[in-house]
Amino acid sequence: MGKRIPVAVLGATGSVGQRFVQLLANHPWFEVAEVVASERSVGKPYREATDWRLDAFMPATAGELIVRDYGDELHSPVVFSALPGEVAEEIEQRMAREGRAVLSNTSFHRMDPDIPLLIPEVNADHVAAIEGQRKKRGWSGFIATNPNCSAIHMVLTLKPLQDAFGLDAVIVTTLQAVSGAGYPGVPSLDMIDNVVPYIGSEEEKMAEETRKLLGSYENGAFVDAEIVVSATCTRVPVRDGHTEAVSARFTQSGVTPDDVIAAFQSFKGKPQELGLPSAPTSPIVVRPEKNRPQPVLDRDTERGMASVVGRVRPCPIMGVKYVLLGHNTVRGAAGASILNAELFKVEGLLPV
Repeated sequence: MGKRIPVAVLGATGSVGQRFVQLLANHPWFEVAEVVASERSVGKPYREATDWRLDAFMPATAGELIVRDYGDELHSPVVFSALPGEVAEEIEQRMAREGRAVLSNTSFHRMDPDIPLLIPEVNADHVAAIEGQRKKRGWSGFIATNPNCSAIHMVLTLKPLQDAFGLDAVIVTTLQAVSGAGYPGVPSLDMIDNVVPYIGSEEEKMAEETRKLLGSYENGAFVDAEIVVSATCTRVPVRDGHTEAVSARFTQSGVTPDDVIAAFQSFKGKPQELGLPSAPTSPIVVRPEKNRPQPVLDRDTERGMASVVGRVRPCPIMGVKYVLLGHNTVRGAAGASILNAELFKVEGLLPV
């Protein structure tokens, strides 16, 4: 293994920050050199400051790192952000002004007109926005974002359908895991024996982010896809793994479930072409069983980096419907940012 690029993780003690640390532990290109968190953790070794909540052991080298303050000068040229939304704007923009590549999992900058919202299999060409972003804002670094944890998995499955058949409208109902709310997340008395039929701003994010992701980048501007998205987002008592029931209407007539399955199974994107380290071999995995996918059985498919699809069948109203499952803190969060960083490295856009 050659010399790895030092990276910093912002919000490192939180649930997504922990997932960053875990996924980067043995990464061939990146090495966690700095961990940054709020003032109550500053000055402590990461192992003491963090209530580690993942199934694998905390990486030993990360455990010895001393937690740094958000205002400290960092040395890492690449920054992964798992910051809370209320503090993300100022800190991420400062890091970009200082010349760092900021790969953000936070929602604050996703819809900015000069900041790419990326799924590399879907819209890798949107990295072209970085040049304009730097010029407009006077930054030597940049900010790139990954989407909402539910939007990522849905859009991964919609992209091959858009390309093959044209997309007109989508209806989706999500059953989202409690880990999507962070830790400690939703109080247990709200979740046990219950389904919560509302997640603040989630439905709006799924609609607007989908249109940006499936749209184009032309003449220095993002152009949204003309797709109608109707989303209902719920929280269910599942630890990890978002399930989504999707119905799609196509501009092409006569599309069958077998056509849709074939489109899913043949789908590859730039990460697969480039062999990026975190890329799943198959971005979409189709399960033929009548009772799959299920979170406890399927969320770790392709190391949690794939969307797992099943129950592809006719929809008498829309055309075709299916159920998908995706790991919300791996491909839906930290793993998505890491894959974005890998794309930027291959494109020669990291400041190293």
